[in-house]
Amino acid sequence: MAHYCDLAPGHPWHGPYHADEYGFPVGDDTALFERLVLEINQAGLSWLTVLKKREAFRCAFDNFDVDRVAAYGDADRERLLADAGIIRNRLKVEAAIHNAGVIQRLRDEHDSFAAWLEHHHPLPLADWVTLFRRTFRFTGPEIVGEFLMSTGYLPGAHRHDCPVQQRILACGPAWRTA
Repeated sequence: MAHYCDLAPGHPWHGPYHADEYGFPVGDDTALFERLVLEINQAGLSWLTVLKKREAFRCAFDNFDVDRVAAYGDADRERLLADAGIIRNRLKVEAAIHNAGVIQRLRDEHDSFAAWLEHHHPLPLADWVTLFRRTFRFTGPEIVGEFLMSTGYLPGAHRHDCPVQQRILACGPAWRTA
């Protein structure tokens, strides 16, 4: 099976994500929330589908403003489920809204979602999955693994010989300090 580092370069959607985001440390709660929502929405679909819908997700979810999404009510849920620009799955929409509320509570307890992740780092993937399942909705092993790999908490986003890997290492991903 080909690695993402082989498939992504030069691709109009995968290329920029691979070169500029995938595996780089993320410390901003808005960016972390966006990545979590996108990973949840990828379940059962291709990452290309999610990347193509990313801008529509940003618009639909108020640029992933945690407080605004956490305050969504029934009208917002119906608006999201009617929005053909995003993935219209009730469980995924409900998870995004619920998880925004969870991130609000994590901010109260740890100052930020990023600080909560740092508080629990390092953990093996199985322990991360257990923690995420206890804390968030719609977070199974694949979603948690990709979320953590894509945000620099777990290794494996890039092959060792991928030129992007050297740039990631220079940024000091959390998995390097484990």
